[in-house]
Amino acid sequence: MKRMVDLKQVSDGRLYSSGDMVKADCRDCEGCSDCCRGMGNTILLDPMDVWRFRRDLHKDFGALLGKEAELGMADGMILPNLKMDARTDACPFLDHNGRCSVHDSRPGLCRLFPLGRYYEGNGFRYFLQIHECSKKNRGKIKIKKWLGIPDLKAYEAYILSWHDFLEMCREGAETLDEEKRKTLALYVLRRFYELPYYAESEDAFYGEFAQRLEEAKEKLGLQGENS
Repeated sequence: MKRMVDLKQVSDGRLYSSGDMVKADCRDCEGCSDCCRGMGNTILLDPMDVWRFRRDLHKDFGALLGKEAELGMADGMILPNLKMDARTDACPFLDHNGRCSVHDSRPGLCRLFPLGRYYEGNGFRYFLQIHECSKKNRGKIKIKKWLGIPDLKAYEAYILSWHDFLEMCREGAETLDEEKRKTLALYVLRRFYELPYYAESEDAFYGEFAQRLEEAKEKLGLQGENS
């Protein structure tokens, strides 16, 4: 989800690569789950998040909708997000001890917090959000370790390709009438979320996703400079 704000107002003013150390580590803050509450519809799920849930929790996209996830509009597209509990305003995967019950399968945005991504040119870098985490004395940790993703280079390439594809869809939608914009949004939702991924490993998922991406670009006529 795009944030139209001055980076200097929300960060420490620096941009980082995955090999840099940042003050993001809050693991010694026992019992704190502030970042798992009151997040509204901001925890968007990307296709890999849904694939992880299917692989590890044996829940397909349809099973997630309603209880753990919901659909909403995000920058002109219909995308799923984690659904906060109506009673507690907490993440549906937060257990009674205030701990994440799906930590190994947690979504990419949860892994990222309190960092954000700043897209520029043909890539992105990370920034540290300074107002989002209530813990002030966080420890330093290398971003790569904080994210906890085995092949981070492949994951970053996937994230960038997904971001760029959504941007192309949004730009293309500006030339369409309302009915065709809806058709486009539903196609993306069905193609990348509802249609199950059967990959058993991260590498296999990246390959399956890349194939779908190229097919979708061709079908939609969205062949950008980096395709």
